[in-house]
Amino acid sequence: MARIQTSSDRQPFHNTQIWTDLKNAIAASSGFQRWLLEGDTQFQKLSLEQQVQRYLRETLENLAY
Repeated sequence: MARIQTSSDRQPFHNTQIWTDLKNAIAASSGFQRWLLEGDTQFQKLSLEQQVQRYLRETLENLAY
């Protein structure tokens, strides 16, 4: 029987190469670049990690609305 991997078995997502590659791809996207330019200047002071997290959060909130 195949063992199902649980969240406690996995390495935290933010520590993986996948997250790094995804974060860089998002940061290079036109949507992210537009969001950053149109957004509050405080966003530009954040780290790339924080910018991408905020962008994803706002995007998902808009889609859920």
